[in-house]
Amino acid sequence: MNLKDLLGNSKDNTLSGQKWHMLRQSIVKHLLSAGNATIAEISSELQSSVPTITKAVNELLVEGNVVDMGKISNSGGRRPSLYSINPTCAFFLGVEVSRTNMSIGLQNIKNEFISIDLRIPFALKNSQESLLEFCNLINNYIEESSVEKELIVGICINFSGRINSMEGFSYNYFFSENRPLTEIISEQLNLPVHLENDSRAMAFGEYCEGVVDDEQNIIFLNYSWGVAIGMITDGKLYYGKSGYSGEFGHSTIFDNEIMCQCGKLGCLETEISGWSLVNQFKAALEQGKQSKVVLSENSDLQHLDIIAGAVNLEDGLCVELVTKQSEKMGRYLSILLNIFNPDLLVIGGDFSQLGEYALLPIQSALKKHSLGLVNRDMKLKKSTLGHRVGVIGACCIVKEKMLSPLFKQ
Repeated sequence: MNLKDLLGNSKDNTLSGQKWHMLRQSIVKHLLSAGNATIAEISSELQSSVPTITKAVNELLVEGNVVDMGKISNSGGRRPSLYSINPTCAFFLGVEVSRTNMSIGLQNIKNEFISIDLRIPFALKNSQESLLEFCNLINNYIEESSVEKELIVGICINFSGRINSMEGFSYNYFFSENRPLTEIISEQLNLPVHLENDSRAMAFGEYCEGVVDDEQNIIFLNYSWGVAIGMITDGKLYYGKSGYSGEFGHSTIFDNEIMCQCGKLGCLETEISGWSLVNQFKAALEQGKQSKVVLSENSDLQHLDIIAGAVNLEDGLCVELVTKQSEKMGRYLSILLNIFNPDLLVIGGDFSQLGEYALLPIQSALKKHSLGLVNRDMKLKKSTLGHRVGVIGACCIVKEKMLSPLFKQ
């Protein structure tokens, strides 16, 4: 029995079979929490006899779910063995999808990456053909990995926009009124599938493995082609009643008559985002301003080109535009600070590559426009996980979802 089977219900419907299954689950739960333990420690924690725990641990050893870490020293007598969860007993797949590429990573149960492939070329289109190509890329990735598919417990896929994680619907891509997208993709991959909003997954990635120390109330800013936030309150992802929290970029703030990609006028994204940065850059060139950024005839200007122009070329126009946007971003982030009073604000997404070109204007604007008491108690940090943050978050989310039956006992 592999760990995926152990997470489910017992196939033995007798009372003794159910109790034995729950005891084995409790041992796995304890080892996941403690990291490692001796038979005596497990026996004491679960209040079960040493012979019973020994028998259960031996079964888990034979199945490959637990490993013997060797003997440990003690004050006298026989040296006990130390047991731990086998890192290769279960794996979790995380997928991050953007407009032009996708990233995939496979983690073991101890959060160690077996493999990770960032920015695989993929054109995200709202079509059946695009969906099938997407599923084929994931299946190919699994086949080329060193991991047997039956050991993959589940997969979390991050999309931008409106995601109903509880019901498994994506309202921006591959939407079907008849069936949840999770069900459709699960049939193609033959794996349990969970959907998540990309900004929320990034927030959880930073919380689990990034710049977060002991902070429990966090706002993560995903400042990229679009703009959104992921929120963590009391150490848990915040979804809101319908699961659509975090759409910061679609707050109608400006009276500029610019159409946003959501269909409304004057959203924050119309002046502060990757796509608005591209429009601002083009408008500046039309006004006669000069730039070192040169594109080939066959390539479209992307916000990443302008970010690279600021960082790598110290291009005056690029620096001017990103600095101006970042100052505006800080001004409107101050509203969130005054409302939520977070422990930590993390700047992530493509614009975090700008470093101090973005952080300093944001920090200055936050000090200027937020309440002093609120700003004084808050830390501002840049994401350290880079392009891996979404994949890491997806792996952490699916792991938490799939292991939750153990921790709800």
